[in-house]
Amino acid sequence: MYQRKTPEDLECGITIAMKVFGAKWKPCLLDAIQRGFRRPSEMHREIKGATPRVLDMQLRELEAGGIVEKCQSAGFPLYTEYTLTDIGRSIMPVIDRMNEWGLQYKEHAAEENLQSISL
Repeated sequence: MYQRKTPEDLECGITIAMKVFGAKWKPCLLDAIQRGFRRPSEMHREIKGATPRVLDMQLRELEAGGIVEKCQSAGFPLYTEYTLTDIGRSIMPVIDRMNEWGLQYKEHAAEENLQSISL
């Protein structure tokens, strides 16, 4: 198992925020849940380019962090839905602003100078 060689700076707010929602698809998952895509199958269709396995793993991490809540139906057919917790709702203004910034600068991002950046 991997063991960190350098200690994490958990006094830095940015470090904490990135640890909680800094994975590639977590902001997309939070945005999808906020927009009403609550079932995993809906999120898999909505978020292009991500495998269901990775999305499910990141949903579990968000649930473990108290950002989303997993709700399972009691009746038939069985289904699972995710909702934002109060903590999850508190991060949405930041996610919304990231989206606005990305849309504002998407033409710049399409230029060759950003093609080499990998996520």
